Amino acid sequence: MKQLKLSWEQVGALCRALAHLYHAGIGVGDALALLAEDESSSGEKALLSAMSRRADEGLPLSEIFRETGCFPGYVSSLLGVGEKVGRTEETLTALADHYEGRSRMARQLKNALLYPSVLLIVLLAVIVILLVWVLPVFSDIYARLGSDMTGLSGGLLLLGQGLGKVMPLLVVILALILIFGGLLAGAPSVRERILSAWRKRCGDKGLGRMLNAARFTQALSMGIASGLSHREAVLLAADLADGSETFKERCERCIAKLEDGCDLSEALRDTELLSAAECRLLGAGLKSGAGEKVMEQISQRALEESEQSLESLAGRVEPAIVVIMSVIVGVILLSVMLPLMHIMTAIG
Repeated sequence: MKQLKLSWEQVGALCRALAHLYHAGIGVGDALALLAEDESSSGEKALLSAMSRRADEGLPLSEIFRETGCFPGYVSSLLGVGEKVGRTEETLTALADHYEGRSRMARQLKNALLYPSVLLIVLLAVIVILLVWVLPVFSDIYARLGSDMTGLSGGLLLLGQGLGKVMPLLVVILALILIFGGLLAGAPSVRERILSAWRKRCGDKGLGRMLNAARFTQALSMGIASGLSHREAVLLAADLADGSETFKERCERCIAKLEDGCDLSEALRDTELLSAAECRLLGAGLKSGAGEKVMEQISQRALEESEQSLESLAGRVEPAIVVIMSVIVGVILLSVMLPLMHIMTAIG
């Protein structure tokens, strides 16, 4: 089979469609064949057709996913668990929820970072233009009036002259920044590696902690829905969350508590992976047999809270950039215009 690089959105959509068709009583081979017929992309169409043929040969769905090499290893592993315990449909639905949530969160991060970055670059370009090209014009005006730019305006003029000398280097740096931004916007794998390195470096607090919690609860809900034991579900969630070292240490302590016979809600509370209120809710759900449903609700709430926090952060950053840059531009113009006005007044 030809290997493709499937995005999280594509993996989630495929799992969702298979779950719906499986629920309708359609066999795996026929379901994959139907999806192949509706697929417009030649690469995905060939992949689904090949998967359908392997299903018709009697190969389990988990093995088909593993054989393609196009899906993460834990997708086929979870499907294998789901097939053994008779929860294939639930596993597909859980995988769809997980990848759709990860895709939505990635879009939120992209939007939160992209616009402020573009805005910052544009405003910095305006400031450079003022310093390098506009201030020398005012310097000539001052010279014709028999005066010189001194004080703040003179310092800014010298700064502009220095920037003009290194302009080729600034152009190269700007080009590299634009290339870097293009990689972030157009290459999900590169963006995820960079964001993963940022998460590991920035620790486990603030917005980063909320994002870690959202990914962790998503993965934990998926594992529980697929029939994994609580220990296996937490172990899977720790791998999929991709958080900081501090966060992983808390996951390891949670796994150790579960191995010692501790209840899931208690282990999550003691390691601060979930809040005390969420742990009480989960504990009640586990006792009443509704733990899977409660965990799904906790996961959905954590995802919504992280998305709202990202939107709130972006809403604060953009005005802050505009205000700061506007003040800088205003100071540059006033430092030139006020002395010039005094000179013109004296001449008049």
